[in-house]
Amino acid sequence: MAHSAFHSTPTGPIAELVARSHAAQRIYETWSQEQVDTAVVAAGWAIIEPKRNRELAELAVADTGVGNVEDKVRKNYRKTFGLLRDLRGARSVGVIAEDPARGIVEIARPVGVVCAITPSTNPSATPANKIINALKGRNAVIVAPSPKGWSTAARLVEFIHAQFDRIGAPRDLVQLLPAPVNKQATAELMRLCDLVVATGSQANVRAAYASGTPAFGVGAGNVAGIVDETADAALAADRILLSKTFDNATSCSSENSLVIVDAARAAMLAALEDRGAVMLGAEQKAALQALMWPEGKLSAAVIGKSAREIAERAAAEDTAGRAAWLAIAERNPRILMVAEDGIGHEHPYSGEKLSPVLAIYTARDFDEAAGIVERIYAYEGAGHSVGLHSATPERALQLGLTLPVSRVIVDQAHCIATGGSFNNGLPFSLSMGCGTWGKNSFSDNMNYRHYLNITRVSRPIAERVPSEEEIFGDYFAQHDVRSL
Repeated sequence: MAHSAFHSTPTGPIAELVARSHAAQRIYETWSQEQVDTAVVAAGWAIIEPKRNRELAELAVADTGVGNVEDKVRKNYRKTFGLLRDLRGARSVGVIAEDPARGIVEIARPVGVVCAITPSTNPSATPANKIINALKGRNAVIVAPSPKGWSTAARLVEFIHAQFDRIGAPRDLVQLLPAPVNKQATAELMRLCDLVVATGSQANVRAAYASGTPAFGVGAGNVAGIVDETADAALAADRILLSKTFDNATSCSSENSLVIVDAARAAMLAALEDRGAVMLGAEQKAALQALMWPEGKLSAAVIGKSAREIAERAAAEDTAGRAAWLAIAERNPRILMVAEDGIGHEHPYSGEKLSPVLAIYTARDFDEAAGIVERIYAYEGAGHSVGLHSATPERALQLGLTLPVSRVIVDQAHCIATGGSFNNGLPFSLSMGCGTWGKNSFSDNMNYRHYLNITRVSRPIAERVPSEEEIFGDYFAQHDVRSL
């Protein structure tokens, strides 16, 4: 039984919303695995069907002003289709695992009603991902979108309800926090639900952890990539540009800094520039910084905008440099690059930019490159991931052993690979745990198992008690402690 069943009965519109969710979930938890999988596929088809997908993408860009339509169409499709692939055949109802040797049987149980906090950067893809994972575990889910993303999420829920009508699923399994969304309503929803899954600003994540309800939240993004002297510059540039330009760099997995080993710098910058990247001079760097952080906080004027739009805005703001900015805009740049050597609050380019602006650092060698990344993450982004472009395989292991990261993404387009891809083994997800480094309770790509309670049946097995020699023999052989 969900924990909220033991609370005194709350009242009000949000409490009524949660009560309807609980009623629907009690019906849904009696469904078979086959029925549940039908509901999962129905919710997936609600967003993947091409006309609905495009409508959601267009609505998202129109309402939030963030990203671009074509990439959101690709994201809606790819992330949802990949998730459906991951869930196909996965057991989430009844007995899901048996280990006779250990006498253990695992039984999947629902968590109840999930509160899904979702960001304006992905107002359809992220809600869809959380809804589908929640449904896989026989849960109900209430989406709490960002205010700017509310209409997109509302349309998605309408599409899902239409599919539910086809299969006889209760509509109240998937609901939406009513507009206008505000902090008080979201806080009440988090308090009344059985599990909170929060993606978005760190303020939302902290609120989720402080809600008193079990919660999964994700850490801050501020991904750095390393290019060493053994990397193929052309391939690395292709991957970095694909990652850094996708949906105008709104992903938390998009590179914000690139640390290049000095021996690779010339070839790497040339390859990036050949593909449409533009390196800014010192005066342009200062002008862009004033535009991006007018009061020390990243401006909505650049978030999710194209490099050309940012250059045009800079031209309007930077009177002295207007001609240079217009010349850059005319080149239709894919990304804007700035040379950087500082890290911390006084050097905002070392932080997350949510735009196609990339800070370039130079390192003497690979070890110094890793050290620069570690310093960047000490400022912002600890626990998330690091990119590596290298022909030396052991360097990936070195980063995994030493850096505060949950993922090392090797020779891939980082923002596409980190959340799962068809050519890597990570689960498809739009919520990446960052471990204790990022003040999170998990370090996985969030997946359907996070939406389950698992009951374990334990039966007796043949006893095996080791001898003291098995346990202490090596220790005693190395240290003369038996006389103590």
